[in-house]
Amino acid sequence: MSDVNGVNSLNSTVEIECPRGRIKIGPDAPLTFFLGPCALEGREHALFMSNAILEIANKLNAQVVYKTSFDKANRTSISGYRGLELDEALDIFAEVKEKTGLPMLTDVHLPEQCEKVAKVVDILQIPAFLCRQTDMLQAAAETGAVVKVKKGQFLAPWDMKNVVNKLEAMGAKDVLLTERGSSFGYNALVTDMRGLPEMAAMAPVVIDATHSVQQPGGKGGSTGGQREYVPVIAKAAVAVGVSGVFMETHQDPDAAPSDGPNMVVLSELEKLMSELIQIDKLVKSF
Repeated sequence: MSDVNGVNSLNSTVEIECPRGRIKIGPDAPLTFFLGPCALEGREHALFMSNAILEIANKLNAQVVYKTSFDKANRTSISGYRGLELDEALDIFAEVKEKTGLPMLTDVHLPEQCEKVAKVVDILQIPAFLCRQTDMLQAAAETGAVVKVKKGQFLAPWDMKNVVNKLEAMGAKDVLLTERGSSFGYNALVTDMRGLPEMAAMAPVVIDATHSVQQPGGKGGSTGGQREYVPVIAKAAVAVGVSGVFMETHQDPDAAPSDGPNMVVLSELEKLMSELIQIDKLVKSF
């Protein structure tokens, strides 16, 4: 481990074994995509989406992690769709992994969820609002799974050194950090590309291109978004240099139960991924 700007670098790369083959996530590895619908809508939809994403991954020879959330615990409104019960969700996750061979990522919201989820899922994601919650970080680290932490909208990039130091002290070995924008006035986020190299000195960095274009609470009772800017954020971040791109996608985002305004339309995903892979290869050729 090397000390950079007062933070120990836990890991320069993360490797995950999966039936489709080992994937390596890091600055010197091929770009990794974290893809899937915002919320788990049911078994049929999860199998449809994961197989559609697998088909694109195979066509582009891309590294892909399948992502979806069994619980949306921080919805704007009490009437917002939350998701499925944990046991039902884990059963679906296991089937998706078995049938696609893709590694899996999902959010955890309570410390007691971590151990159970880590038995099925490869990467535990700590939501932005919980990134400083010591009990959450401790529970996730103790599972031995890869821990992916979203930078809080209220934190500067260099403040993530405290999160990484906590995880290191708790025994975590494989950590990914995620940029998802910072609060910029009311109902707005801005993604500062200067933060990417700051966090890359600590652990491999993933750009969350879809949540970066969110407008939190922008619709009054729900969150808005500007999906037309997802390619802008993603391309800019890959040009700067990131290890992965996180993009939520759906076949009909406008009818999705969660985060529809900022999800990529599934029919447009392959083209965007192809462009990002080309940018990544160009950057790494320098």
